[in-house]
Amino acid sequence: MSELLYPYVMRPKETPAIWGGDALLSRYGKREAARIAHVEPPLGESWECWDENAVGNGALAGTTLAALRTELGTRLTGPIDAERLFPVLTKIIDARAPLSVQVHPDDAYAQRVEGQPFGKTECWYILACEPGAELVLGWARDTSREEYERRVADGSLGEILRRVPVYPGDAFYLPAGTLHAIGAGIQLFETQQASDLTYRIFDWNRVGADGRPRQLHVEKAGDVLDFRATFPGAVQQLAYDADGIARTLLIADPRFAVERVKVHGLDAYLETDGRPLTITAMDAHVRVDAGGGSTVLEPWQTAVTPAAAARIALIPGGEPTHALVVRPQPDLAAMRARTLGAGVAPDAFDAFAAQFAQR
Repeated sequence: MSELLYPYVMRPKETPAIWGGDALLSRYGKREAARIAHVEPPLGESWECWDENAVGNGALAGTTLAALRTELGTRLTGPIDAERLFPVLTKIIDARAPLSVQVHPDDAYAQRVEGQPFGKTECWYILACEPGAELVLGWARDTSREEYERRVADGSLGEILRRVPVYPGDAFYLPAGTLHAIGAGIQLFETQQASDLTYRIFDWNRVGADGRPRQLHVEKAGDVLDFRATFPGAVQQLAYDADGIARTLLIADPRFAVERVKVHGLDAYLETDGRPLTITAMDAHVRVDAGGGSTVLEPWQTAVTPAAAARIALIPGGEPTHALVVRPQPDLAAMRARTLGAGVAPDAFDAFAAQFAQR
């Protein structure tokens, strides 16, 4: 059975969007993008790790992540419920034009109203952006449902939206209930709960492929919006060095943790804490050894490693060799102990973690 435990390279799902561009083909090398580059609208997203993605390598090639959950159970998922959706979805997003102003529900609302297991807390890591690019993130001041509904009706909502300039390397944490929109000229890596529940509030008066305005969800959005002006801006990241890897913690939420790693040694390891990891290579190829096998990731390919592997070896393929590592439902206590063991002060880790307390 060990031949079934290895790094599973994911075949991404690539989706057109009216706001998309050509970067998924020209910068991120998506193979399917080359095949469908002629379609309209252009490509907006590459779903890198998703429950319905198929494995592209090894003995289980062609098997979806959902089927892997059934076949491998806890050897894949560890303490994560193997009978439910793989709990995270990661994407590369290319926004040539702005996305709609929108909000996502929390788990309780998703279950009660939509009959779905997860709401959507998410985070963004800025890969590239044009000068002056910005996000819409929350409100410029406290508001109310009554004011929100009035301004949606009269077209003045934009007057109270908070706009935040962005730069490559910034990270942003968006708990469910946060009003948001990705602005034009931004490419980012998104990690989110495995949900596509989106309540669209305003779509810049655009029409869809059918020539009609896209559907809005003003009432449901009003049910779930946080009307307080509490968004703190970009995350204050936490950097440390351990096991041949320079690590920068970007996000540490009970739903997922995200870190950017730079491999600078031949003996470079990631502890799994008994959970699956998703690893996305960035600027150079990287060899990933896990379980009973290994694979080489090309830039912007993603692999999922099984929870049964106690640790993952990363072998650099160039200089620099960076990757983005996502830990679904992480063991936050183990993460804290690991960073403290690498010399991070307890107060520094606790201040970092406090950024993700649900508001």
